[in-house]
Amino acid sequence: MRYVTPRKAAVGMGASHTGTQHHWWMTVSSVALAVLTPSFLMVIGTALQLPERAEIMAYFSRPYPAIVVAIFMTLGMLHFIKGTRIMIDDYLDHTARKAALIAAAIFGWAVIAMSLFALARLMLAPAQL
Repeated sequence: MRYVTPRKAAVGMGASHTGTQHHWWMTVSSVALAVLTPSFLMVIGTALQLPERAEIMAYFSRPYPAIVVAIFMTLGMLHFIKGTRIMIDDYLDHTARKAALIAAAIFGWAVIAMSLFALARLMLAPAQL
Protein backbone atom coordinates (compact mmCIF):
# COMPACT_ATOMS: atom_id res chain seq x y z
CA MET A 1 0.00 0.00 0.00
CA ARG A 2 1.35 3.42 -1.00
CA TYR A 3 0.96 6.48 1.14
CA VAL A 4 1.05 10.09 0.07
CA THR A 5 3.64 12.12 1.93
CA PRO A 6 2.54 15.42 3.47
CA ARG A 7 4.67 17.33 0.98
CA LYS A 8 3.08 15.60 -2.01
CA ALA A 9 -0.39 16.23 -0.62
CA ALA A 10 0.43 19.91 -0.06
CA VAL A 11 1.68 20.51 -3.61
CA GLY A 12 -1.21 18.70 -5.23
CA MET A 13 0.61 15.48 -6.00
CA GLY A 14 -1.88 13.13 -4.39
CA ALA A 15 -3.68 10.32 -6.17
CA SER A 16 -5.22 12.48 -8.92
CA HIS A 17 -2.44 15.13 -9.01
CA THR A 18 -5.07 17.91 -9.20
CA GLY A 19 -6.91 17.88 -5.87
CA THR A 20 -5.27 20.94 -4.38
CA GLN A 21 -5.70 22.98 -7.55
CA HIS A 22 -9.34 21.98 -7.79
CA HIS A 23 -9.96 22.85 -4.14
CA TRP A 24 -8.38 26.28 -4.51
CA TRP A 25 -10.26 27.00 -7.73
CA MET A 26 -13.55 26.09 -6.08
CA THR A 27 -12.70 28.21 -3.02
CA VAL A 28 -11.72 31.26 -5.06
CA SER A 29 -14.72 30.98 -7.37
CA SER A 30 -17.04 30.58 -4.34
CA VAL A 31 -15.70 33.76 -2.77
CA ALA A 32 -15.93 35.61 -6.09
CA LEU A 33 -19.54 34.47 -6.53
CA ALA A 34 -20.39 35.48 -2.95
CA VAL A 35 -19.02 38.97 -3.60
CA LEU A 36 -20.63 39.23 -7.07
CA THR A 37 -24.10 37.93 -6.15
CA PRO A 38 -25.42 41.16 -4.52
CA SER A 39 -24.40 43.18 -7.59
CA PHE A 40 -26.05 40.62 -9.88
CA LEU A 41 -29.25 40.71 -7.84
CA MET A 42 -29.32 44.51 -7.91
CA VAL A 43 -28.83 44.55 -11.69
CA ILE A 44 -31.56 41.97 -12.28
CA GLY A 45 -33.87 43.64 -9.75
CA THR A 46 -33.47 46.97 -11.50
CA ALA A 47 -34.13 45.36 -14.88
CA LEU A 48 -37.29 43.69 -13.57
CA GLN A 49 -38.68 47.07 -12.49
CA LEU A 50 -38.39 48.56 -15.98
CA PRO A 51 -41.80 48.57 -17.68
CA GLU A 52 -40.85 48.68 -21.37
CA ARG A 53 -38.77 46.34 -23.48
CA ALA A 54 -36.90 49.30 -24.98
CA GLU A 55 -35.88 50.47 -21.51
CA ILE A 56 -34.60 47.01 -20.61
CA MET A 57 -32.56 46.87 -23.81
CA ALA A 58 -31.15 50.33 -23.12
CA TYR A 59 -30.32 49.30 -19.53
CA PHE A 60 -28.36 46.23 -20.65
CA SER A 61 -26.54 48.21 -23.34
CA ARG A 62 -24.78 50.05 -20.52
CA PRO A 63 -21.42 48.50 -19.55
CA TYR A 64 -21.93 47.85 -15.83
CA PRO A 65 -25.09 45.69 -16.00
CA ALA A 66 -23.82 43.77 -19.02
CA ILE A 67 -20.43 43.03 -17.46
CA VAL A 68 -21.91 41.99 -14.11
CA VAL A 69 -24.36 39.57 -15.75
CA ALA A 70 -21.73 38.15 -18.12
CA ILE A 71 -19.17 37.53 -15.36
CA PHE A 72 -21.77 36.11 -12.95
CA MET A 73 -23.22 33.68 -15.49
CA THR A 74 -19.84 32.53 -16.78
CA LEU A 75 -18.23 32.11 -13.37
CA GLY A 76 -21.35 30.53 -11.91
CA MET A 77 -21.61 27.90 -14.62
CA LEU A 78 -17.88 27.10 -14.53
CA HIS A 79 -18.27 26.61 -10.77
CA PHE A 80 -21.29 24.37 -11.49
CA ILE A 81 -19.33 22.25 -13.98
CA LYS A 82 -16.45 21.66 -11.58
CA GLY A 83 -18.75 21.05 -8.62
CA THR A 84 -20.89 18.52 -10.43
CA ARG A 85 -17.75 16.69 -11.51
CA ILE A 86 -16.93 15.98 -7.85
CA MET A 87 -20.44 14.73 -7.10
CA ILE A 88 -20.53 12.56 -10.22
CA ASP A 89 -17.09 11.09 -9.47
CA ASP A 90 -18.24 10.22 -5.95
CA TYR A 91 -21.52 8.52 -6.81
CA LEU A 92 -21.34 7.06 -10.33
CA ASP A 93 -19.15 4.46 -11.97
CA HIS A 94 -17.99 3.52 -15.47
CA THR A 95 -20.29 4.43 -18.36
CA ALA A 96 -22.80 6.30 -16.20
CA ARG A 97 -19.97 8.49 -14.89
CA LYS A 98 -18.74 9.32 -18.38
CA ALA A 99 -22.25 10.08 -19.64
CA ALA A 100 -23.06 12.27 -16.63
CA LEU A 101 -19.78 14.20 -16.90
CA ILE A 102 -20.38 14.86 -20.58
CA ALA A 103 -24.00 15.90 -19.94
CA ALA A 104 -23.01 18.25 -17.10
CA ALA A 105 -20.27 19.86 -19.20
CA ILE A 106 -22.54 20.26 -22.22
CA PHE A 107 -25.29 21.76 -20.05
CA GLY A 108 -22.90 24.21 -18.36
CA TRP A 109 -21.27 25.39 -21.58
CA ALA A 110 -24.66 25.64 -23.31
CA VAL A 111 -25.98 27.90 -20.53
CA ILE A 112 -22.86 30.06 -20.79
CA ALA A 113 -23.22 30.33 -24.57
CA MET A 114 -26.95 31.08 -24.45
CA SER A 115 -26.63 33.70 -21.71
CA LEU A 116 -23.76 35.50 -23.45
CA PHE A 117 -25.61 35.35 -26.78
CA ALA A 118 -28.78 36.77 -25.21
CA LEU A 119 -26.79 39.48 -23.47
CA ALA A 120 -24.97 40.41 -26.68
CA ARG A 121 -28.29 40.52 -28.49
CA LEU A 122 -29.73 42.83 -25.84
CA MET A 123 -26.69 45.08 -26.02
CA LEU A 124 -26.37 45.32 -29.78
CA ALA A 125 -29.97 45.23 -31.00
CA PRO A 126 -31.68 48.52 -31.74
CA ALA A 127 -34.27 49.48 -29.16
CA GLN A 128 -37.38 48.33 -31.01
CA LEU A 129 -40.56 46.57 -29.99
